[in-house]
Amino acid sequence: MLLGMKYRFLLPVLACLLTLSACAPRQAVQVIPTVTAQTSFSSVSFYPNQTGLQWSYVPENEPNTEPYVLQNTGPVLFGTNQVQVTQLTGRGALQTWYRQTSDAGQQLLGFRKPGLTVTLEPAWQEYPAAAAWNVGATWSGSSKATVRSDDGKVLQTGTLNYLYKVLEQRTVTVGNQQYPVWVINRQMTDDLGSLFPASQTIWFMPFIGEVRTAEGLLLTGRNFTPGKATTQ
Repeated sequence: MLLGMKYRFLLPVLACLLTLSACAPRQAVQVIPTVTAQTSFSSVSFYPNQTGLQWSYVPENEPNTEPYVLQNTGPVLFGTNQVQVTQLTGRGALQTWYRQTSDAGQQLLGFRKPGLTVTLEPAWQEYPAAAAWNVGATWSGSSKATVRSDDGKVLQTGTLNYLYKVLEQRTVTVGNQQYPVWVINRQMTDDLGSLFPASQTIWFMPFIGEVRTAEGLLLTGRNFTPGKATTQ
């Protein structure tokens, strides 16, 4: 009986201790911020070449999953020329293009795939001056292509011949988005073992870029809103 009374006196003490424990201040969890880098852009040019622009693509007739990501990563020196770098990643792919834009249009100076780099001389004229776009417009040229391995060894040289023709201007729907595009046919020949298909179709929209690439990839997203700036 006395033992029971003894423990009854301890009950208020234990209750008090439990209450104090519950009310004790907890140590704050420190949130360590991560360091990120972003490039801002207030406008987009006719041929979008601003650093940080990004597009997502999926192959035509495939579900909109696991997109390829195309991004302008910034200027570098390619040989002795300052160029804008555009890189495609996704699904194990990695390809880089080295371009310049000017009042004369958009030129491709070379491209890189894992293990090799292709240099084009003179530069390949991908697109004409902004004012030259109209149905029936054509442009063509030839470039000497030099294929080098990562150690600089020349693996192959040859000639690329290209011919572009603007077939029409029409509005296309990709996903839930409509785009007024120029429809272009590109024809290629080379003596390097057919680096490119003989004939391909491209959809191009100013201030947006390629809605359908020559490889048959369709635009599904981008991180910018088109805004007119300059023609370069």
